Amino acid sequence: MRPPALSAVLAVLTLAGCGAQADPNWRVVDPENLMVIETGKGRIIVELRPDLAPQAVARMKQLTRDGLYDGLQFHRVIDGFVAQTGNPGNADGGKSALPNLPPEFSAKLKPDDYHAVVNRSDGTAGFLGTLPVETSSPAEDARRGEGTTQFWGAYCPGVVGMGRDDAFDSANSEFFFMRGAARRLDRLYTVVGMTVDGIEHIYELNVGEPPERPDIMTRVRIAADIPEDERPKVTAMRAEGLEFQNFVGAIRGEKRADFSICDLRVSVKVETPGQP
Repeated sequence: MRPPALSAVLAVLTLAGCGAQADPNWRVVDPENLMVIETGKGRIIVELRPDLAPQAVARMKQLTRDGLYDGLQFHRVIDGFVAQTGNPGNADGGKSALPNLPPEFSAKLKPDDYHAVVNRSDGTAGFLGTLPVETSSPAEDARRGEGTTQFWGAYCPGVVGMGRDDAFDSANSEFFFMRGAARRLDRLYTVVGMTVDGIEHIYELNVGEPPERPDIMTRVRIAADIPEDERPKVTAMRAEGLEFQNFVGAIRGEKRADFSICDLRVSVKVETPGQP
């Protein structure tokens, strides 16, 4: 299974050309918020969102820098649903030595880095950076009078969430990649980020619970910790820019009544020193 409209997204990226760095339609992603995961299938890069889930993101960065994730398996991979990893025991229920995390299912944020692409009476859907999100309605925001909007991650393909047990406050080290849309997970599992590069490798992982031959995260790093002459540089299209809005219009016209936020992906450009 492949993510919706991925071929269209790649076409937009191609049309954007090599001048993305100087283009106001694009932004450079902070390397402190990029998780770089090497696997046997290829490299996966995630943009983390500490604004939406500060404690969970801090935990993932800590465990990455502690080396806990290196060598762990994708121990549960389900077609059309998720690819789970991050358990020290390589099985459901394994956790780090650190305490469990509180739920961070939504957050009140100022909408400075947000652009809505779907407007409804009960709220909007759009993007925080590269992450698809849903929000409360303008009427609800006005009633609160705080100058903020309630945001929560939309579980679309490529979204990364924290695994947990039955208790809402039981997330610890496990995380999962969405291999399909599962909006029933919204506001039930903490969203930490979005896959910005290598989503195809998520779909190439061996399937099973557990897989007969599990794939492995061979090395996991935060991009800011990678030497500059090796560090991948990620430039993402701004959702409020004209290029992305043209793309949204094309997909909306194609999908018509079936259009949803999960039909869209924010295009990225990745440059790695020493690679063409």
